[in-house]
Amino acid sequence: MESYRRTNADEHAALSRRFAHQAQEEFDRDDRLQASEKAWGAAAHAVKATAERRGWNHNTHCLLFDVVDQTASDMGTPELRELFLVANALHQNFYENWQSANFVQSGIHQVNRLVDLLGEICAQPVQSSVVIDPKQWERLTRSAAE
Repeated sequence: MESYRRTNADEHAALSRRFAHQAQEEFDRDDRLQASEKAWGAAAHAVKATAERRGWNHNTHCLLFDVVDQTASDMGTPELRELFLVANALHQNFYENWQSANFVQSGIHQVNRLVDLLGEICAQPVQSSVVIDPKQWERLTRSAAE
């Protein structure tokens, strides 16, 4: 099971890096909408890689927030929450187109920071979690068969 998780984690991590690179390329082409969505994709896949490493569920938008929240608590890195909120705002921007170029560029930089932090966390041995929110923990760890 661990090798399966590692493979999926590695695939998500590779997609995350690819989308982060594409986000900047789209921004440089003056396509803020695509840049926003590629940055969101980079963040989402970095979170999915983190979840895979820990054996956590990650197949809904809500679960991505749960993964970030639990990881931030486990690792003592509250910055993860703030960075992920920026990524989510970029996801919204894809649909609403309300962010200026300055906001989008800043968001891309912050998503790159998130991707880097989560990459560092994924490279570390998995630590035991401290369950802060039992309902959140149940969502993260519930088996698909339930």
